[in-house]
Amino acid sequence: MTTTVHRPAPVGRAELLARLERVLHTRGRALLTGPAGIGKTEMALAAAAQAESRGETVLWLATLPADRDIPGAAAAALLASVRASVSWHAVHSPAGPGGPGAVDALEALPGPQRGAVAMLCREAPIPEGGWDPIALRLALAQILRTLAAQAPVLLVVDGVQHIDADSADLLRFALHLAPPALRVIAAETPSAYAPTTPGPGAPPQDSAGPDALWVPSEADVLFVPALHADEIAELLLHHRLPSRMAGRIHRASGGNPRLALAVGRSLADARTPVHHADALSLSGRARDLARQLLGAASPAVRGTLLLAALALRPTAALIRRAGRATAEADLAAAERANLITLTEDGTVAFSAGVLPSTLVHDACWNERSAGHTALARVVNDPVEAVRHRALAADAPDEHLAYEVAAAADTARRRGNSALAAELALLAAESTPVEHGGQRIARLVEAAEEAARAARADLAMRAATDLLARDATPADRVRARLAVLDTAGQGLGDLDETYVHAMEDSEEDTALRAAVQLRLAVKYVLADGDPVRSRAAAVESARLAASVGDRQTATRALTVQARMERVLGSAEEQRVLAEARALELVDRPLGIRNAAQILTIRHALFDDRLTDARDQLNALLPLVERRGTVEDAIELFRTLAEIEARQGLCAAAVAHAGRSLALTLEAGLSPGPAWYALALAETAGGSFARAASYARRSVQASEEEGDRVFLSRSLYALGRVQLVAGDVADAVETLRRVRADEQAQSTVDPSMLRWHEELAEALVAGDAPEEAAFLLAGVRPVAERLGRTTVLLGCDRAYALYLAASGKPEEAAELLTETAERFDAAGLPLERGRALIALARVERRRRRRSSAQNALQTAAAVFERTGALPWLALAAETPSRSAEPAPARGAPTSLTEAELRLATLVREGASNQEAAAKLYLSVKTVEARLTRIYQKLDVRSRAQLATALNSWPAHRAPPETTDGPAGP
Repeated sequence: MTTTVHRPAPVGRAELLARLERVLHTRGRALLTGPAGIGKTEMALAAAAQAESRGETVLWLATLPADRDIPGAAAAALLASVRASVSWHAVHSPAGPGGPGAVDALEALPGPQRGAVAMLCREAPIPEGGWDPIALRLALAQILRTLAAQAPVLLVVDGVQHIDADSADLLRFALHLAPPALRVIAAETPSAYAPTTPGPGAPPQDSAGPDALWVPSEADVLFVPALHADEIAELLLHHRLPSRMAGRIHRASGGNPRLALAVGRSLADARTPVHHADALSLSGRARDLARQLLGAASPAVRGTLLLAALALRPTAALIRRAGRATAEADLAAAERANLITLTEDGTVAFSAGVLPSTLVHDACWNERSAGHTALARVVNDPVEAVRHRALAADAPDEHLAYEVAAAADTARRRGNSALAAELALLAAESTPVEHGGQRIARLVEAAEEAARAARADLAMRAATDLLARDATPADRVRARLAVLDTAGQGLGDLDETYVHAMEDSEEDTALRAAVQLRLAVKYVLADGDPVRSRAAAVESARLAASVGDRQTATRALTVQARMERVLGSAEEQRVLAEARALELVDRPLGIRNAAQILTIRHALFDDRLTDARDQLNALLPLVERRGTVEDAIELFRTLAEIEARQGLCAAAVAHAGRSLALTLEAGLSPGPAWYALALAETAGGSFARAASYARRSVQASEEEGDRVFLSRSLYALGRVQLVAGDVADAVETLRRVRADEQAQSTVDPSMLRWHEELAEALVAGDAPEEAAFLLAGVRPVAERLGRTTVLLGCDRAYALYLAASGKPEEAAELLTETAERFDAAGLPLERGRALIALARVERRRRRRSSAQNALQTAAAVFERTGALPWLALAAETPSRSAEPAPARGAPTSLTEAELRLATLVREGASNQEAAAKLYLSVKTVEARLTRIYQKLDVRSRAQLATALNSWPAHRAPPETTDGPAGP
């Protein structure tokens, strides 16, 4: 018996938990199945917590592997759980200790049955003939019936595969006679062993299988699936682990929650930098869990799986040709244990990346060499054959190294950059020591190939090897540049690498230009210093131009143009035009840092959205044909931002989702993709999901030390907090944005439009003068730079300031004009938002018809664009106004958010309950309630209810009304 706790659904399991509840309600029995660590116990715990919250009795039987060899072990443990339940109810019964609600199911048994129970629990000696099985059967059935007669009972059996045969017989009989008030959840972990063909090392065949308690039908069985990559990210956040590694951890764990947490803790404990984490050097806990999963297979099956782990493209036929005659049977057994999946053509895919890694890690050299040798003879691709021969070799060989280098070139031409990077490094490592110059050249090539493939682990391995040798300064710089180029957003802990690269590039102008370019990126991303970034970019462009390096010059000018925009410089357009001109002469390898993509982003900042989207769509075929994954991520993320702003809501959500999926698949930092999803969900998904993605992006950006996306993520979070009515938190979040942007010397207000959001939040938070001061400061800058739509956002916020200052007529006039100008600018969501604000102002002016018209127009805009959360917000905004003009002490002086809170409090909600219903923090509820008391001139909840009930539109519904009051 466990104490009652309010336990939320495990991460990613809300839908499955609801299905489990339905199965229990309709069938009374449910079998949770899945591999070890997948979350079956967490699901059962959540269901048990829900049952306890309904006043049901929960009996918990958790079995151990040793139980299956001890007759009656599981049944005795169940009786111990019954005793704990009886004792608990004896104390907590409504009738008090010893009351009628605490009937002792054990004491009520007839003598022979009670004696059999005592023998089973070793409380009485067992006679030579053993206990009476019939008496025990009847006793257990009677105990469960007695408990179910007092209150509904949920029996949870966690680990049904470990139940001994005697206990299985007792429980099966008892459940057969149990009343409907007793429901059962069983959790089982399938084994790789076929039950009818036990082999060496197989478990005893008298242990219980999945039908130990009843023969489940298809409707009873719930398979607990692996979590998606995004759910793994949420799980890591929940456990305060580095979410930036979510994609890599998902691949390593296969979505197994326990394994994902072990991998995450392993990397966190090792303090592995994100740019070193591709190889996932795991600690004992993660390896032990992988071994536990692999332990479900026999040694013979694990031998077959080792060959699959060594192969690049394992299939059953390939493994059989490599010498495993029982390949198909072994792989089928592994699939039963959820270690692999087999497609119809026999292709093998491991369920978690850490499984093949552990198989290879635990195998001795002779086993690995023999496996690679066997595979080299049977693969039908010469590139793969060379790879296997090199991995099977026990000594460097120049001829073999040459072949591997040629294979790397072939893989590169095929577009397989990851394999090309692996082979390039293998070629270097296969080069004999007497060919030192050739080895260094191959290490440089391997590092640069790894950078092109975004394989930070391989780049670091190549650079570490090279830096330990007598390499030239130029070679050392090229290797270090490769490491920097694979660091992603995590540039903060590479200061030493930059210093050494600067020192080694003193005699090489082209390399010094390349180092200055990387410094320009670091200064803005990691240090938040656009002034230093611009200076480094200018120097890089000058140096590159002096040696005719157009590609580096173009990239440097692009960074400079970006910084000119950030700093509000008039040079932005000239520098960007110069970069574009160079780019047309010498096409860049990708679009991610190209002047063309910056031109598109500047069009986004200027709200030239149709032009920006057309240019991106023109790039899409090029990126899909020969672009890198980083190019695709950048394209889809930018496209989502444009569409969210443009009111193409469904497309925005879809493209942001593709950006995240590619990010996680590539193992890159998810912060930027989460930011895009936060914007897209705010436009066309749900405010709750938008806030969740924004919070994830904030944490990932903080982990990375990415100052740029930290500000953006905080902006996205503060904006959704504001529109959802969480004013106090919105003010706090947006003030953080202001502090960060000021610390980064950001001048241009179009790149992150936090000014209008903070001003509106300050007005709603009873700080109108601070809002007016903020708007007065940003307006001249926006006018100087020609940011017309920034001025429109400021107008919307200023109109709300006017309304709060007792000038509703001026506010309504300005909002009407602002809505029309947003429409002309092609910003439908901004138009709808202005119309909602207008409706609220008109309602306070007692202009019912005007308010209703504004709301209807806004709703039509949101419906046409698919802006679902905004449509719901428009529907929530009241437009009725039959009362006299608002005055202090009248409920109509309240804002809509305040009125919703006041209504909940009148209905008896505590601060915590109101916070949960409104998706606010308790602190925000307390602050808002204080303002309500001041506005209505009341001092208690009773006086608040009286004030609300004194106005017809806010009067409480009659006691007999079941649903909410109508409008």
